[in-house]
Amino acid sequence: MVSSSAQLIFFCFFILFSAVATTATDHIVGANKGWNPGINYTHWANNHTFYVGDFISFRYQKTQYSVFEVNQTGYENCTTDGAVGNWTSGKDFIPLNKAKRYYFIGGNGQCFNGMKVTVLVHHLPPPPTSATVAANVKASDSAAPLVFP
Repeated sequence: MVSSSAQLIFFCFFILFSAVATTATDHIVGANKGWNPGINYTHWANNHTFYVGDFISFRYQKTQYSVFEVNQTGYENCTTDGAVGNWTSGKDFIPLNKAKRYYFIGGNGQCFNGMKVTVLVHHLPPPPTSATVAANVKASDSAAPLVFP
C-alpha cells in the first residue's frame, strides 16, 4: 500500500506538470492599442517576459498594415530584405519556439513610423526538483489518503 505522503507527492507532481504544459502566454503587441504607428513598442516589450512556447500576436487593420520578421540589420534599417516571415491577416499569432531575440517590423514603410518591436525569448525556468517539492509538502499522519482511479 502506498503511504499518504507518497500519494500527496505524486499528486503534487501531477498538478505541477499539468500546469507547466499550459503556461504559454499570448502577448498582444501594443495591448489594447494594437499594431499601429506612434506607439512605443520598446516600452511595451520591456514590460513583458517572453518564454519559449509563448505567442506574440499582432492586431491591426489588414488593409493598412502588415508584419515582417527580420534580422537585426533589417530591424535597425527598417528593411524587409531577407525577411524570414510575413503576416497580413490582421490577427497574427506567431509562436516563439526558440530562445533568441526576435525582430518584427511593419511593412510599407511603417517601420519608420515606429512600427517595430524586438523581443528576447528565454528558456522556460526548470521545474522544481523532487527534493524541493518534498520539502514543501507537509503531510500529517492523520491526513486522509488520496485515492486515484
